[in-house]
Amino acid sequence: MSNRLADESSPYLLQHRNNPVDWYPWGEEALHRSREEDRPIFLSIGYSACHWCHVMEHESFENDVIAAALNERFVCIKVDREERPDLDQIYMNAVQAMTGRGGWPMSVFLTPDLKPFFGGTYWPPTASRGMPGFDQVIAGVSDAWNNRREQALQQADELTGHLQQLAQLSAPGAVLADDVLHHAAAQLERVFDFSQGGFGGAPKFPHPMDLKVLLRFWRRDARDGVMQMVRLSLDKMACGGIYDHLGGGFARYSVDAQWLVPHFEKMLYDNALLADAYLEGFLATGDENYARVVRETLDYVLRDMTDTAGGFYSTEDADSEGVEGKFYVWTPSEIAVVLREQAAETFCYVYDVSESGNFEGKNILNLPKTIEQCAQIRGVDVRLLANELTEGREKLFAERKKRIHPGLDDKVLTSWNGLMIHALSRAGAALDEPRYIEAATQGADFVLAQLRRDDGRLLHTWRHGIAKLDAYLDDYAAMINALVSVYEATFDERWIDEAVGLADVTLTHFADPDGDGFFYTADDHEQLIARVKDVQDSSVPSGNGMVATALARLGVLTGRNDYVVAAESAVRACAAMLKEHPTAAGQALVAHDFLSGPVDQVVILADMNSPDAAAALNSLRGKFLPNMIVACRDASGGEGALGELFAGKPPVAGGLTVYVCRDFVCEAPVSGREGVVEALGRLQ
Repeated sequence: MSNRLADESSPYLLQHRNNPVDWYPWGEEALHRSREEDRPIFLSIGYSACHWCHVMEHESFENDVIAAALNERFVCIKVDREERPDLDQIYMNAVQAMTGRGGWPMSVFLTPDLKPFFGGTYWPPTASRGMPGFDQVIAGVSDAWNNRREQALQQADELTGHLQQLAQLSAPGAVLADDVLHHAAAQLERVFDFSQGGFGGAPKFPHPMDLKVLLRFWRRDARDGVMQMVRLSLDKMACGGIYDHLGGGFARYSVDAQWLVPHFEKMLYDNALLADAYLEGFLATGDENYARVVRETLDYVLRDMTDTAGGFYSTEDADSEGVEGKFYVWTPSEIAVVLREQAAETFCYVYDVSESGNFEGKNILNLPKTIEQCAQIRGVDVRLLANELTEGREKLFAERKKRIHPGLDDKVLTSWNGLMIHALSRAGAALDEPRYIEAATQGADFVLAQLRRDDGRLLHTWRHGIAKLDAYLDDYAAMINALVSVYEATFDERWIDEAVGLADVTLTHFADPDGDGFFYTADDHEQLIARVKDVQDSSVPSGNGMVATALARLGVLTGRNDYVVAAESAVRACAAMLKEHPTAAGQALVAHDFLSGPVDQVVILADMNSPDAAAALNSLRGKFLPNMIVACRDASGGEGALGELFAGKPPVAGGLTVYVCRDFVCEAPVSGREGVVEALGRLQ
């Protein structure tokens, strides 16, 4: 029989609907029962693409004996962390405080008033591999609640006090050091892997925000070593098994330090953030290989992760047919069936496919040597080899499509969609790919139409026509930032009007009236045991870092100083993190770099469909100019949200005219295609 999760929309919760555990979704029914029966809560948090979540479900939550023990002693609540990141943040902080580590599945035991008193991550059903068994944990926690409750309650109170203190990370008026970007670059250099790229050892995550920080530092101080870190990371990831060489897109992370063996799940946010990082790498270096990775990654998203209505899905699972990575790996014989003999031998040589395998007897495609190196070693023309490999990849991709695909989590999340809309907008403009801009506008229209309450406030999640859960800070921040990017790709001012509306809601409901920064939840959100300020990047940018970036860009475009002041406040809220752990605050550093200026404001007056306008924009869009805003109209005027930016800037002689301003101090206008292109070409 199904449990109470059968009525939920989250694919993760639905995966557990037939467990013998008497699961509740988070809500008043479960919380009321806990209070009424004076029962502690067993809170299990995970997500649909989480491999170890699947393992714990199979081992423990499908185990009748363990389920009976849970049902007898606890009120059991299952939460999708992607639906409820507010709960995930609070209780992950608790688990990390208790155990020194975190991860998913997250398992926390709460008092009826929601205070945590014991927790961990994955436990096997019985003791093994040096870990206690989940059966032992259940018995021990139950014993503590029944026989040592005072001690358990004291621990819960102390831990809750600690969680509440975390909400106040920076004192009001915190001052950032002038060299904060230099300090961050030095910290990143200390943990950089100069052999394989990336930061730290295994498991190794891509860190796209940190790569963007290094690019901004390099732009201010063009040291070869800084660019070397960026390029080595981008090159090694694109050659590694973390990248899908047949279908495009990146897996979540690599379990080794060489980027070879991925944890095979694919997340929308990773691919949005990495596409943006590779785009910036292309703009900074001109390396066409980075542009190829951008296109292949975004093409993967449009092909496999896009709803027909325009929104973008959340994740693809690591597992298919119950086996992690089965969809992606190959044997030489499987390749030989698809490709002719010589082509198969060449493909296996280039992509590291052998009889012994590089992953559990099979092979993850990767490039230990570049295609250029392979061509040189084998004495063949690199263009002929590249063409042969392209044909081989296309055939193998067609063959792979016949396999059973990994599970798809098809819910649409506002914040992650904002990240992807931003990446598509920037890539569409920079790479002159109108289809990416079209996908970005469709995605933005989808969010604004489908993920909103009647009063215009955003909602967090949508699936199969149903939207729910009030939005969080990063939902608003990512969408504001995305709408600015859609505007700069299309110059349709309705996107700025929408961004202003969302920004005003953010200031009203999320800003801390008594200190710096923004809370993760709105002032009218469900009351939890702590109201957190999100200042640390995780797999996604921090809420305060993202809102600082968005409000800074929008503030400069619209002339709204209150937005800029709020952006500065959000960065100050991250001051302690920037000082002590700058490698965990990349998005805030990106915002700080923009706010530190100088910021170029480029105002173009032209018929947007004219060759002159295209020439002007092309001279800008192919350059790495992260601290620039661009606005375009066919005539000047003081109307609308951009009225202040266009005010007092008439076209010269009725033709193409450009005003270049730096920190609101404008040079004389330049007109005519040749003069405009020359003037814009000087920007750097």
